Amino acid sequence: MKIHTSSYWQNEQVVLRAMEPEDWQAGFDSYFDSEARRMLQYQLELPITEKKAQSDTEYFSYFNQESGRLMFTILNKEGDIVGAVNLNSIDERNGLFSIGMQISSGHRAKGYGTAAMKILLDYAFNERRLHKFNVSVIDYNIGSATMLQKVGCQKEGVRREVIYMKGKHYDEVLYGLTATDFNDRAR
Repeated sequence: MKIHTSSYWQNEQVVLRAMEPEDWQAGFDSYFDSEARRMLQYQLELPITEKKAQSDTEYFSYFNQESGRLMFTILNKEGDIVGAVNLNSIDERNGLFSIGMQISSGHRAKGYGTAAMKILLDYAFNERRLHKFNVSVIDYNIGSATMLQKVGCQKEGVRREVIYMKGKHYDEVLYGLTATDFNDRAR
């Protein structure tokens, strides 16, 4: 993979690029990591077919405006796909947005998620003029909570026992970050 040293869409650890139809296999494989999918979607998903993975990836590819999401594939510096990240729930009027991410098994706890998050937050705040990042995690998702705190997110509240999985109810922990807080921290 050619590294473009002046590209906005990379830092010392990762490169973000548009999701492409050929990325379907990495996405398909991620659906079989049930615990990671539970932490992302707050539910146990039904098995996906290869055809569905291909059509979903094609739909989100090349920043399809109809999808309502800007979907990126995350590559490490060796050019390996290590996950995906997306900017979503964009509310231009109020300046609100969210980010969804899944790092592939075997690539977690290496800083790829934090590195990708920093690029996307900078883009949202300083290129799109969005003001507030809102996100939530299920209470036992320590990895994502730690990553959110690393990029400056503040815990804003807990919605008690609102997620039902594995025969019990879990809390949803709310996090937020403003453009001012992000930029003050970056200086």
